[in-house]
Amino acid sequence: MRWHAWVGPALVCGVAGWAGHDVRAVGWSITLPAALAVGAALLWPALSGRRPAGVPAGRLAVAAVVALSAGATLGYGGSSPNRAGVWWLVETAGLLALLTLVVRAEPARWAVPAAGGLLLALGALPTRLGLRMEPPSPAGELAVLCAGWALAGLAAAAGGAALRRLDRHRELAVAEARRAQRLALARHLHDFVAHEVSGMLVRAQAGGVVGERDPRAALAALAEVEEAGQRALASLDHAVLLLGAADGGAPAGAPPFEAGLAELAALVARFHTADDAEVVLEQDPATRAPGLSVAVSGAAYRVVLEALTNVRRHARHVGRVRVVARRRGAELEISVTDDGAGGKGAAGDAAGRPRAGGGTGLAELARQVGALDGTLTAAARVPRGWRVTARFVAAWPT
Repeated sequence: MRWHAWVGPALVCGVAGWAGHDVRAVGWSITLPAALAVGAALLWPALSGRRPAGVPAGRLAVAAVVALSAGATLGYGGSSPNRAGVWWLVETAGLLALLTLVVRAEPARWAVPAAGGLLLALGALPTRLGLRMEPPSPAGELAVLCAGWALAGLAAAAGGAALRRLDRHRELAVAEARRAQRLALARHLHDFVAHEVSGMLVRAQAGGVVGERDPRAALAALAEVEEAGQRALASLDHAVLLLGAADGGAPAGAPPFEAGLAELAALVARFHTADDAEVVLEQDPATRAPGLSVAVSGAAYRVVLEALTNVRRHARHVGRVRVVARRRGAELEISVTDDGAGGKGAAGDAAGRPRAGGGTGLAELARQVGALDGTLTAAARVPRGWRVTARFVAAWPT
């Protein structure tokens, strides 16, 4: 059992014992409201989670505290010895703590009237003893005390509201972190697994076409399918590890999938289309210079990967695909151009617009490139084909 599971009940028992000891000196109307207010505040986590008769126990406790405190203030007819003053301060502390907890945790439709009742009980509390003193407190002094207790209650309510905002911001931050993790997983599956699976499909189809007349070509296609399947499985293993990462980042021991420009040649070499199009890579040697941002290098690789995948999936009758990587000063330019026919190509849908869906594809890549001070464009070419171009204006330090 954790310490906070028993410390609250232990303190409540102590306060109740103290109240029972003092009841003969000051009466139940002094000790009972204070003990109930302090007990409700200390036991609030347990009370707010229970629902006897369908009503949260915390709300019943607050209603009882307000009713008992107001009733004691109106009906108290005894004297005001020093012990009564101590219980008056204890009740004040309990009401302030309870007010803070109610404003912080309860729904607004219930927290507002509950806070109003607690504020009234606090504001009236000084009159319980002030009017029974010998001699009674002056009216001006009593008004100042009531105003001070009411202001203390407003400060407690403001503190509860501030904590409520912090809780809300924390919940939003957690939700955003989870959303970022899901998007990272979706991007990973889309960029790597979908690329490999589409390649497997193309090579399997090609093997089926040439299988009877050229068994060796069919076996070679099957070997490529096996290699692509191994890469897809490794990528899925990485995705499973991503799901288990607590902070949404790359988990320890995960296979490295953040490829960059250094892996561009290997990516192009294993790329195939249904038409067995010629795929050409023109990479400026200057792009291999040290100092290239890791984030920019990874984003450039993903742009080429996405564009090639869309060529394979959407373009028809492709004869040539040209991948170009150039450096101009600190700027890196990546382009993928195909000469495929039809309404779809390296960019996306039949209407000629970049495809956006589920936070993946070129629409998501455009946001990633933009976050790196770059631009991504995708447009149809005349008379046929598509071109995807990404420019990063500050890829290298100046």
